[in-house]
Amino acid sequence: MSAEQTKSRILEAGFREFAEYGVAGARVDRIAKSAACNKNLIYVYFGSKEALFSSVLERHLSEAYVSLPFTPEDLPGYARRVFDFAQANPGVYRLLAWATLERGAALPPARAREHDSTLPLILAQQECRAIQPDAPPALIMMAVMALATAWSPVFPFGATANPDADLSPDTIRDTIAGMVARIVAREGPDTAAANAATPPAATGTSVPEPAPPPR
Repeated sequence: MSAEQTKSRILEAGFREFAEYGVAGARVDRIAKSAACNKNLIYVYFGSKEALFSSVLERHLSEAYVSLPFTPEDLPGYARRVFDFAQANPGVYRLLAWATLERGAALPPARAREHDSTLPLILAQQECRAIQPDAPPALIMMAVMALATAWSPVFPFGATANPDADLSPDTIRDTIAGMVARIVAREGPDTAAANAATPPAATGTSVPEPAPPPR
C-alpha cells in the first residue's frame, strides 16, 4: 500500500471516529485499527490527533465548497442545495459542531476564507437593490445557512425535536427556500418580484387562478 493510500485510509477512518466522538473522545488506537495501519504512521503523516482532525475537516469542507457553488443572485436556490447536502452528509456537520464546541479543534483557514468571500457578493446584490439592503451581509449569510441546515440530525431543534413530523424532504426544502426568499426580498412593491424566482411551493402560498374574462 502506498503512502497516499495509507493517508487516505487514515483520513476516512478519522472522519468516522471524529464525527462520532469529537476530538477529545476520539482514540488514535481505534483510528489506526479502522485504517488497518500502524498507529505511529498517524503521527508521522499528521503530527497529532488535533492536526488529523483539522485535515479531516478541511478535506470534507473542500469537497462541500466544490459541490455547493455560492450563488448570491439566487440565495433560495443556494439554500436548497445546502439543505440537500446537509441531509446527505450529516457527518460533515457533526465535525463542524465538534469543532465549534471543542477549543482544541482549530477550524481550517479555508472555512474563514470561504465565508468571508461570500460577504462582498451579498453586499453587491444589496447595492444593486437585488435583495433588501437593511441586514448586514453576515447576518443574511447566517440566516441562510441556519435555515438550510436546521433539519439536519445534528441540530437540536430540527428533526430530532420533531420525530413525528409528517414532513417530506421536498416540503421542507421548498419551505426553507421560501423563508430565505422572504428574508432577502426587498420590502415594498418589489417584494413579489424578489420572490418570483422561488417556486410557489417554496413560499408556502398557492398561485391564484386567473379571473375569468369579463362577459
